[in-house]
Amino acid sequence: MRTLVIILLATQFCSADELSFEADVRPILKAHCFHCHGEDGDPKGELDLRLRKLIVKGGESGPAIDLEDPLSSLILARIESGEMPPEDKNLSNVEIEIMRQWVANGAKTAGAEPESVTDDYFTKSERSFWAFQPISRPTIPSKTGAHAASAIDNFVRARLNEQQLTLSPAATKTVMIRRLYFDLLGLPPTPEAVDAFVNDDSPTAYDQLVDRLLASPRYGERWGRHWLDVAGYADSEGYVDSDPVREWAFRYRDYVIKSLNQDLPFDDFVIEQLAGDELIPAPYENLSNDELHLLSATGFLRMAPDGTAAGGIDQEVAKNETIADTINIVTTSLMGMTVGCARCHNHRYDPISQKDYYRLRAVFAPALDWKSWLVPNLRRISLYTPEDVAKRNELEAKAKAAEANRQTVIDKHIARTLYEELFKIEDSIREALKTAFETATADRTQEQIDLLAKHPNIQNISSGSLYLYSRKRATRADELLTIASLLESTRIKHLQAELIAKLPEDEKPVADAALATKPDDRTEEQVSFLDNHPELLVTNETLSKTDPETAAKVAEIRAAADVCRKTDSKKEMDDLQKIVDDIREQIPVEEFVRALTEPANHTPETFLFRRGDHRSPEETAIPPGDLSVLGITSPVEIPSNDLAIQTTGRRLNYARHLTSDSHPLLARVMVNRIWYHHFGNGFVNTTGDFGFLGERPSHPQLLDWLSREFIESGWQIKRLHKLIVTSETYKQQSVRNGQLDEIDPDNRLFARQSIRRIESEVLRDAVLSATGKVSGKMFGEPVPVMEDAVGQIVLGEEDLDGERKPRAAGSLGEEEYRRSIYVQVRRSRPLGVLETFDIATVAPNCTKRATSNVAPQSLLLMNSDFMVKYSGEFAQRLVSEFPDDLNAQLTRAWRIAFSEVPTNALVDSLLQFHREQVDVIRKDEPELNDSESHERVLAIICQAILGSNQFIYID
Repeated sequence: MRTLVIILLATQFCSADELSFEADVRPILKAHCFHCHGEDGDPKGELDLRLRKLIVKGGESGPAIDLEDPLSSLILARIESGEMPPEDKNLSNVEIEIMRQWVANGAKTAGAEPESVTDDYFTKSERSFWAFQPISRPTIPSKTGAHAASAIDNFVRARLNEQQLTLSPAATKTVMIRRLYFDLLGLPPTPEAVDAFVNDDSPTAYDQLVDRLLASPRYGERWGRHWLDVAGYADSEGYVDSDPVREWAFRYRDYVIKSLNQDLPFDDFVIEQLAGDELIPAPYENLSNDELHLLSATGFLRMAPDGTAAGGIDQEVAKNETIADTINIVTTSLMGMTVGCARCHNHRYDPISQKDYYRLRAVFAPALDWKSWLVPNLRRISLYTPEDVAKRNELEAKAKAAEANRQTVIDKHIARTLYEELFKIEDSIREALKTAFETATADRTQEQIDLLAKHPNIQNISSGSLYLYSRKRATRADELLTIASLLESTRIKHLQAELIAKLPEDEKPVADAALATKPDDRTEEQVSFLDNHPELLVTNETLSKTDPETAAKVAEIRAAADVCRKTDSKKEMDDLQKIVDDIREQIPVEEFVRALTEPANHTPETFLFRRGDHRSPEETAIPPGDLSVLGITSPVEIPSNDLAIQTTGRRLNYARHLTSDSHPLLARVMVNRIWYHHFGNGFVNTTGDFGFLGERPSHPQLLDWLSREFIESGWQIKRLHKLIVTSETYKQQSVRNGQLDEIDPDNRLFARQSIRRIESEVLRDAVLSATGKVSGKMFGEPVPVMEDAVGQIVLGEEDLDGERKPRAAGSLGEEEYRRSIYVQVRRSRPLGVLETFDIATVAPNCTKRATSNVAPQSLLLMNSDFMVKYSGEFAQRLVSEFPDDLNAQLTRAWRIAFSEVPTNALVDSLLQFHREQVDVIRKDEPELNDSESHERVLAIICQAILGSNQFIYID
C-alpha cells in the first residue's frame, strides 16, 4: 500500500505502466546524475545516463538495466543502497520508487530515441512544457458577456464551476476606491475623492475613476517601483562591503517612471532597455531629449552589482560576476527563466544547456566584454553641449589666470616670510640658508639638507604653511597694540600724577577722586573742580601736545601693528582663492547618463567556460542566440554584425526577437506579474521562474488569452490594467468562508479578493500622506540615507565627526516627504523602516518580495521615531483643519486613514479614550497646558490608527 501511495503521489495519479523515460525518469537523472554520467563527453565509469539505450548498454560494470530480471538491475541496486548518487545527494523515496516501477515495467520510452545525444538534446516531453509553447488565443468559455471586459470573469467562472464555486459578491464602493488607489497609485484616496466616487451614481463612475488614476503621474511611481524590483535598481554598486554610491543611476529610475506614465508600449519599453543605444547614432553628443531617453533606458543593463572599480578583489572574477548578474536580471525579469544554473553545467531541471547560456552571453558580449572592460565611471556619457564646453573653457581660462595671480602673491609672501625669518638667524649662515632654501629639493646638497634640518623655521616655509606665519604676525600685532596701550596709559597716569603733585594739599584728594571716577558718575563738585583744572584731563589726543615724544612712540608701535595686520597672507590668499572659486562656480555643471554602449567595430568572440571557470574556455566560439528549446529544430540564432547600424546589432535583434508575437515567454511573464500585483496571487506564483521547478499556471487558458490580448492590443500596459480592474473578479469582496477555506485556502482559483499587506514603500508613503505633507516632487537625485548614532539607517546626508561617528541628521526640508521610490537604494544599508517591512533585496534583482510577519514590524509601528514623528504631524494637521472640534478631528483622522466614515459609537469610544488619556497626562506632566495635552493624546490616537491592520492592509 505504501509503495502504491508513493507512486500515485509521484506520478500525479498516472499508472505505473505509463511511466516513461522522457517524462518521469530522465528529469530525475538529469537533476542528480548527468553531472557525472553524461556531461563533458567523459562519463564516469563509461556510464552515460542521458538515453534509455545508453543506460541499458551500461558502462565498466556492465549493463545498468537487466531486461531479463529488472528488479536486480545494477542501477536500482546502486540507488537503493545510497551508493549513488553519493553522500547527501541520494534520491528521495518517491524518486527511488519511480525508478523501480519504471524498470520493473520494462523501462519504456515515450518514443524513438535519437541515435546519439548532445548537450542540446531535449526530449519531446521537455520541449512540450507549457511555458515553451506558442501563446494561443483560447476560446472564451461562455458566450455570455464574451466581450473583452468580461472575458476574464468567464475564464475564472469556468474554473470555479469545476469546484462548484462562484465569484464572491462585489466589494463596497469605499473598499473599491481604496483598493484602486493603492493598487494603481500606491497612495490612499482623500476623503474628498471618496465622497465624490461614492456619491456618483452614474454607470460610468467606476471606469472614469480607473481612467483618472491611470492618467495620474503617481501611477508611474507606483508601478515603476514594481519594475525597479525586477530590474535590480540600486543607487550603489554593491559587490564589496564599502558599497560605493552609484552616481546618476537615478536617470534609469526616472526613465521607468516617465515611460509608464506615457504608456510606452511594453515591447518598445523592453527594446529600449536592451538596446536603446543601438537606436541612435554614435558618438553620443549634444543629445536630444529623445536620445537621452533611449540612453537612460540602457541603465537596465547597468543595474547588476559591479565591484570592478574596487581594490583588493580578483578583477577577472568581478567582471564575470557582473556579466552573470546582468544575464540573470534579463532572463528572470523578461523570460521568467533561471538560466544562471546553466553557467557551469547544463540546467539540472529545465531544458537549458550550458551552450544556451553562452549564446545569451554572446548577445551582450560586445558591450560587456570582460577582456575589454570599463569600470562604472568610464561607462557614463557626458551631457555637455558644445556651448557648455565653450563656456567651461572660457571660464577655466579665467580661473587659471586668477590662480596664476594668486601664485604670484603667494611667492611674494614666501619671499617676505623668508626675509623675516632669516633675520632671526646669525649673520654667518644667513646667506647659506637662503641659498639652500631657494635650491630645488632634488638639487640640494647633503650639506644644504642638513643645514635646513637644523632650522625648521626656514625649511618649513611653503604656501601650505604661510598661515602659521600669518598667525604669528597676528599674534605680534596684538602684542604691539597691548604695548602701545600700556605705554600710553602709563604715561598719562604719570603726567596726571605730576600735575596733581603741584596742587595745594587740600585739593589733591579731590583731584585723585575725580580722576578715578568715570565721567558719567562724577559729582557736580568733581565736574566743577576739573573744569577749573582742565590740564588734569590728559588723554591720548592731548598727549601729543603734553608729551610729543611718547605720543610719537605710541603711534610708531601702532603703525607696526597695522603693518603686521596688513601682511596677513592667509586672508589675502583666501580672498584670492574666493575669486578663483567664484569663477569656477559659473562653469556649467557637467551631468552624465549611465548607459551601456558598444565600442566601435568591437565583435569579441564568446567561448563556453568549462565548469563556469573563465580560466578554462573551450576552443570553439559560441554564436549569439536564444534558448535552443524555443527553436523547432535548431537553436534560435540572433543576427549580429548588422551593417545597417554602427553597432553589432546583437542586442537590438535579440530584443526584437524577444518582443515578437511568436516568443512564448515575454508576454506571459509580464501579464502574470501584473495580475500578481493586483491579486496577491499570480497565475504562476513563482513570478521569476516559469521553468520545471516553478508553479504550473492555475488558469493557463486565461493567462494565454490575456497574453495574446496584450500583444494584439499593442502591448499597452494601461489597457491591461483596465481590463483586469474592471472585471468582476477584481471587484470581489475579500471575505472568507468555510467552503472556500476548505476547497481553495490559498485563493488560487480567485473566488474572492485577497487581503494584501501594503509594501514597505507604500506604507511609508501612506503615513506621509496622512500628515498632508507628502511631496509631489518627481525625478532627480535620490533622497540620501545615512547611519545614525545608534546604527539605524535614516534619511540624511552622512556627516561624520572627528572620530568617524555620525552626527545628527540635519533637516532635509521637502526632500524628507518625497515618495519612497525617490529614496536612495543602498544595497548594504536600506532605509530602516523599509527594510523592516520587506523591501526588495536586489541581489541582483527581486522577482517576488518576501512577506514576513515578525515582531520588529509591530515594534516599529509602536515605538519607532518614524511613527512617533509622523503621528504627531498627523495630529497637527487635524488640529489645523478643525481647531476646536475634537469630534471632527477624530472623524477626519479615521476617514484619511481608512477611507470610510466612522460610526457614532466608534467616535464616542475615541472621545472617551481621549478624555481618559488627557487626565493621565495632566497628572504625569502638569506643566503641559490644555492644548498641549490634547495634541499629545491626539497623536497617540493617530499612531494607533496608522499602526493598525486596517491601515496597512488592502481589503
